[in-house]
Amino acid sequence: MTYRFDPVDLEQVQLLGRLSPGMRIQTMLDARELAIGLIRGRVRRRYPHLSRREINLKILRELAHAHGERTFTRP
Repeated sequence: MTYRFDPVDLEQVQLLGRLSPGMRIQTMLDARELAIGLIRGRVRRRYPHLSRREINLKILRELAHAHGERTFTRP
C-alpha cells in the first residue's frame, strides 16, 4: 500500500504562520501527544495483557520503525 499525504491546506498553513514561535512549538507538541495517544490506544486494544512498560516499548519500536531506525532490544 502506498501512503500519500493529503493536499496542503493553505488556510491552515497561513494560520500556523501567524503564530508566535512558542505557539508553533506548542502546537507541534500537542499534535505529537495526540499521535502517541492514538498509537497507545491501538497497541493497548491489540495487546490488552501487556504491562504499561511493555506497551511503551512497543510504541518506541513502532516509532523507530517509522523513522527507519533500528528497533530497541529488551535488556
